[in-house]
Amino acid sequence: MENTDLSSPGVVFDLDGVIIDSHDQHEASWFKLAEELGKPLTKAQFKESFGMRNETCIPHVFQWTAEDDHEGIRAIGDRKEELYRELLATSGIAPLRGVVALLENLAKNGIPISLGSSTSRKNIEVCFSSTGVDRFFGDKFTGAEDVSRGKPHPDVFLKAASKIERSPEQCVVIEDAHVGVEAGIAAGMKVIAVTTTHPAESFAESGAALIVNSLEEVSAETIRNLLTND
Repeated sequence: MENTDLSSPGVVFDLDGVIIDSHDQHEASWFKLAEELGKPLTKAQFKESFGMRNETCIPHVFQWTAEDDHEGIRAIGDRKEELYRELLATSGIAPLRGVVALLENLAKNGIPISLGSSTSRKNIEVCFSSTGVDRFFGDKFTGAEDVSRGKPHPDVFLKAASKIERSPEQCVVIEDAHVGVEAGIAAGMKVIAVTTTHPAESFAESGAALIVNSLEEVSAETIRNLLTND
């Protein structure tokens, strides 16, 4: 049922590393693409790129194109996402530990949710349908095509919050990537960092309001406490 209490908090989720962990599929698809293209790619570059939009990592981290080669960047990015979706379809994907329980708990407590991700809407839809979490989010998701600037800019989270009619001050972002934590803080939101992708100590100076090992540690009460206890 649609929440109508506009005074209640909202939660904005990242996708990869928060709802699902398709790190291995992303890594495999990038390295398969590098082989197809005959381009160099290191594990360190892939790790640095995680959470970034293709428009950022292809020219700046991988240095496969010039920054202004928009057509080349788009073609490479589209092919990577095709490979990624093929791998997801082959291997399947399941929600991370604690995800479904948290989504059910938030729904029970009338806390609306949205999603803000650096990945494409097609990828989000595939992940949603594969895991069954689409029943919680419906159409409340924002992807790479919906904003002009990616993380660490706040745009994707601000857009996601607007879809549940919440101001930044009413929202808690859940993220696993450093650029995502930066984006949430830049949006004026409290941030929960989950250590799916990076160790807890790497978030110590990030400004995250809370660091957790999994979403099993998060509930509606956690969200309310973060927004009321300054």
